[in-house]
This record gives sequence, structure tokens and C-alpha cells, in this order.
Amino acid sequence: MNLLPDFRTLRPATAAEAAAALAGAGARPLAGGTDLLPNLRRGLGEPAVLVDLSALPDFTAVAVLADGGLLIGAGATLEDLAAHPTVRNDFPVLAQAALGVAGPTHRAAATLGGNLCQDTRCIFYNQSEWWREGNGWCLKLKGDKCHVVAKSDRCYATYHGDVAPALMVLDAAIDIAGPAATRTVPVAELFAEKGDRHLTLEPGEFVAAIRVPPPSGWRSGYEKARIRDAVDFPLAGIAVALRRDGDILAGLRVAVTGTNSAPLTVAVPDLVGRPWDRESAARLADAVRKTSLVLKTTVMGAKYRRRVAQGLATRLAATLWAAG
Repeated sequence: MNLLPDFRTLRPATAAEAAAALAGAGARPLAGGTDLLPNLRRGLGEPAVLVDLSALPDFTAVAVLADGGLLIGAGATLEDLAAHPTVRNDFPVLAQAALGVAGPTHRAAATLGGNLCQDTRCIFYNQSEWWREGNGWCLKLKGDKCHVVAKSDRCYATYHGDVAPALMVLDAAIDIAGPAATRTVPVAELFAEKGDRHLTLEPGEFVAAIRVPPPSGWRSGYEKARIRDAVDFPLAGIAVALRRDGDILAGLRVAVTGTNSAPLTVAVPDLVGRPWDRESAARLADAVRKTSLVLKTTVMGAKYRRRVAQGLATRLAATLWAAG
């Protein structure tokens, strides 16, 4: 790894100060730094200013609202989320996703907002600087072509965050603070399916908080496949929220990560109103297959990752159905 590049560090005390600082040229937000700082040491970016958000009011708070929902500061650590009794009991998909990130020391520093906004990854991008230079760089950094799909003018680096799909199936929303005002959008709208520009944040904007509605009868879970049982990013990750009414599937939400340049919701409207059976499992697997655009962006083959995503989805849905 390289030495860190030279940069200034600012630590604003208010959201307005943070937005003004982030609107400046070459500014990047900093929270836990578990994704950003290793990337900078690999030469993946040279920011002029890092804006430390840790002093913002309520940035690390995890509040249970009167209706049973959650208001979570973007600076809450994944360790705190995974251990929070309300999160574990009422929102298990979020606790499971947080607990599945990296290792214990990473989770003690890594934040919810940082995990949402982590960079996309690719075997042609997450390399040493001399390796990238020897291969003519790539479309995501300094180059003019994507090595994954050579004739494309789009970057296909993959998003591997764990908590985004969990929040998506919980129907959560994000408070985005900026120079003008704070806007609230569904989690899915934070992302665009472009490997080199996967966040929809405007200059000066940052993720301030996450709003999670009450569970209201939904059961939820998250599962991921990875090479090692700890530390590794998901080769594929699936979040499912399910609501059962007797022998009928009254509601189903599915989201996938690790397969595309953004976490995506899997469209499953034809499954609601019918029982969970082999045909339903086959339809869900086919919906996951159609949603996933798995390419050679990791060391594991695309065919395996595509099939494991389908298997995770059907197994997790079956488990939640049986528990319902």
C-alpha cells in the first residue's frame, strides 16, 4: 500500500457546516473510514479535504420511535446496531446484515452511513497502483475502458454493501442533508447502477440519518455467500421480508447485493396472494436471476454467484415462511 496522500481534515459541528465543507472541490466525507482510508492507501483517490462528520448532533444515535420504528444516525456503528436489543428483536434483517460485515474490529469503527456509501469493487480496480497502471488503468479511474465488458462505455464495478438490501426490504428511507435543505428518499434512490458513479448524492450532500418504519407483522432475514466465513464482502447477498396470512403469502420484499453496480429490489408481484410452494420458489429464483447482472468482477465465477443468489433467496424465504 501507498502512504496516504496529503489532505486537510475538517470537523464541523453542524450539518450546515458539513454541507458547506463537502461542497468544496475535492472534499470527501469521513466517518469510520474502514472503506475510505484503505482505498486511499491503494491510490484510489486523492481528496484535498476529508470532512469528519463525527461531531454532528445525534450522528451516532439509535432511537426507538413511539410507533416502534427507528431513527438511526448515519454514524451509528455496525457493532452498536448488531447489539441493539430492539434491532435484534424487531428488525433481525438489519442486525444480521450488520453482524455479517467484515470482522469485529471493523464493525466497532464502521458506520451505517459508511456501509451504505461504500465504493463499488472490481478485480481490475481494487489492486495496487503499479498493477492498475500496467494494465492501462480502467474506466473507473484514469482509464478509458472497462476491462469487464471491454466494448462498453459503462463501468461495471459491483456494489457489495450488506446493510442496503436489509434496509430496502424494511421499506426504510434516508435523510440526506445538503447545502439547501434535508431531503428524505427511499433507500433505493440513494443508488444508481453505474459502477463509477453509484451514488446519487449531489455536491455538499451526505447521509445524515436512516428512518425505519415499524415491522407491522413482517418477518425478515439476511444471508450472504462469501469465500471466508468472516471479513469477506458478499459474493451475493439476499435480504427478504415476508408477511404470511395463514396459507397465503400476504407480502414479500426481496433485495440483492453483490451482483450489480447497485443494490436492487427484486420484483415479485406475482407471488403475493398465493401459497409458498415449489412453484413459488421457482418463480422467486427466476426473478432473482433476471434482476442480477453478474459479471467477472470478483475472483469467484459469475455462474456460481448467480446460482448462489437464487439459492439464498429461496432458502431464506422458505425459512421465514415456516417461522410465520
